[in-house]
Amino acid sequence: MQQQLQEQWDFAAMVADLNGLLRLKTTVTGIKMFSRVEDMEAIPKIRRPNAVHTTDQIISMASRLGWTVGITGDDLVGAQCRAVIGLGPQDEKWRAGENYVGVWHGTAEDARKRQEALDVVPFGQYQAMAVSPLVSGRLNPPDICLVYATPGQMIILINGLQYVGYKKFEWGVVGETACADSWGRALKTAEPSLSLPCFAERRYGGVPDEEMLMALSPAHLAKAIAGMKQLAKNGLRYPIAPYGIQNDVRAGMSVSYGKK
Repeated sequence: MQQQLQEQWDFAAMVADLNGLLRLKTTVTGIKMFSRVEDMEAIPKIRRPNAVHTTDQIISMASRLGWTVGITGDDLVGAQCRAVIGLGPQDEKWRAGENYVGVWHGTAEDARKRQEALDVVPFGQYQAMAVSPLVSGRLNPPDICLVYATPGQMIILINGLQYVGYKKFEWGVVGETACADSWGRALKTAEPSLSLPCFAERRYGGVPDEEMLMALSPAHLAKAIAGMKQLAKNGLRYPIAPYGIQNDVRAGMSVSYGKK
């Protein structure tokens, strides 16, 4: 994972802007990785699990319940959750993915291909992770931010990222273990990373059917907010009001493009 420069962010203002622009219903959350467990445990009001969980559940304790939670690899169930965030080895046994044969994949070859396709944080760099509502400011700053949103909200967020310094985003879908598409990829590359939350995220993490997940750095989140504010000034904002499939489109289009 690329190291971020320490910057001063007004996370309360950023969250207020996001909620105003997108009307989010789920708490915007931050993730921070730690090379020392003691540093994670020093976070104000940190909670430590007293049971074994998936990473999806830990994330949702912040995004659904508003908690600040810290974990080590020992708090997570099995190698898959640990490996994605770099708290467990990505060794030959893990790459083989034997547990998934006959469950998520028809052959051992398919299971291995899926495992090798996952974006993961390299093992050995970190010993702990913490999650917290972004508005709390307790992670100071987080490595990445998590935004759960509907497809309509998400495309406006993406449009905001593309308003200045345009680039085409090309994201993949690994299928199960989609957390590798979101927080795994974002922690590894520091690039905005979109995912369709998988079965496990929805079953164990409580992610509702209609939500997608974007993981991105605080700097990219600030960029998206600035872009969305400009789009809103241009009349391109959420919610996107349906125009009507039988109406003459020229009246609507002229609002955005009439002076061009």
